[in-house]
Amino acid sequence: MASLTLDRVTKVYQQKDLPPTRAVKDFSLSVKDGEIIGLVGSSGCGKTSTLRMIAGLESVTEGTIRVGDRPIHHLKAAERNVAMAFEGYALYPPLRVSDNIAFSLLRGRMPKEKASERVRMIADLLEISDILPLYPPNLSGGQQQRVSLARALVRDADVFLLDEPMSQLEPHLRAKLRARIKDYLIEHKMTSVFVTHDQTEAMALADRIAVMSEGVLQQLGSPVELKERPTNLFVASFIGEPTMNLLKGQTADDGGTLQVVVEDEQGRRAFAIPLPPGARGRVPNGKRVHVGLRPHKLIVGETNGRSVPRVYGTVVSNQWLGDQTYVGIEIGGCLVLAVADQHVKATVDTQVALGLAPEALHLFDVESEIALLHGGDVAAESQTALLHGGDVAS
Repeated sequence: MASLTLDRVTKVYQQKDLPPTRAVKDFSLSVKDGEIIGLVGSSGCGKTSTLRMIAGLESVTEGTIRVGDRPIHHLKAAERNVAMAFEGYALYPPLRVSDNIAFSLLRGRMPKEKASERVRMIADLLEISDILPLYPPNLSGGQQQRVSLARALVRDADVFLLDEPMSQLEPHLRAKLRARIKDYLIEHKMTSVFVTHDQTEAMALADRIAVMSEGVLQQLGSPVELKERPTNLFVASFIGEPTMNLLKGQTADDGGTLQVVVEDEQGRRAFAIPLPPGARGRVPNGKRVHVGLRPHKLIVGETNGRSVPRVYGTVVSNQWLGDQTYVGIEIGGCLVLAVADQHVKATVDTQVALGLAPEALHLFDVESEIALLHGGDVAAESQTALLHGGDVAS
C-alpha cells in the first residue's frame, strides 16, 4: 500500500459544438498510507470524475497524481496498480463469478490454488460464496455489486477506489457489510478512496471525508469536524440528517451581551439567542448572518439542569420514529426542527420550550457564506479561559 496525492487536479470535458465543462477544479488531496477517504457531494459535483482520473480511465487536464513518490497521471490504467470497484459493476458475462473475482490474480500469475483461497476468503466476507459457480447475467443487482467489490478488494494494489460500493444492497445487509469492509481495509492497511451519496456510509467507513460542490473541494475533515465545524454554508447544509435548520438573522448588542436576532421570512424579529462569551471577537455587532441550528443539539422540553437559553414555540408536528422523535416547532414565524433521542410527549398546537445549547449554534456570513462562529467551540474556549482566570481574546 502507499499514500496518494492529488495536486491541483483539474478535469475539463470538451464536447463538439458545446462549451467546455470544468468538472473538477484545482482539486488537492493527500491520502495517508492506509487511510480511508470518503468523497461526498451532490450529483454532478465531480466525485466520480475524480475517482476515474486516479484510476486512469479519464485523462487529467491539469495537475498531478502521485502514488507514494511515483507520478501516475501520465500512465495507462493497467500500469498504475490501482484497483477499482465500478458503480456499473463491469463484470465479464462469459466468466463465472469465481473467475471474475480471480481474473486479476491469475493474470498476475498467482498460483491457482492461492488465488482460489483468496477468492473464497473475500466471498465469505461479502456473503457471496453460494453464487461463485454462477454467471453475472443470472445475478441480482446487489449480487453483481458485491462481485464487483470483491474483484477490487481481492487484489494486491497500492490504492483502492470504490464507486458507490453498496448502493444496491438492502439496508440491513449494507449495515453489516460496511462494518466488515472497514475492518478488512484497516487490517490490511489499504489506502482507499470511495464515492458515496449515503452520509451514513461515509460517516461509518471513512477516516476523513472530502465534501465537493461544483467540482471544488469544500472541506476535508473527520465526520465530527464536518458536523461540528463546517467551513461554509454548503457543508453545513449538506452534512447531517436531518439537515441543519438555516435561518436569517443579525447580531445585536444587548446591554453588553452580543446576541443574534433571528428573523422570519419577512425580515421581522422572531426570537433572539444570546451568544457565548468570546463571540464578540469573532462576529461584529450588526453583522448579517445565516443562523444554523443543528436539530440533534436542540433540547425539547426539560433541559435536565443545563443552563442554556430557552425560547418557546408551538408544536406543528411530532413524529416518533421508534428510536428518535422529530419535533417541528414554530417560533415567531420560523419553523425549527428538533430531534430528541427519546419519546417526546408534545401534542400539536401546544406550547413547548426549546433549549438552545451553544453547540447547536453556527453563524455564517451572508455574502461569502463562510463560517464565522461555531457556538460549541466558543463556549468551550470561554469556559477554559474562566477556569484559568482569564478572558477569551477579542
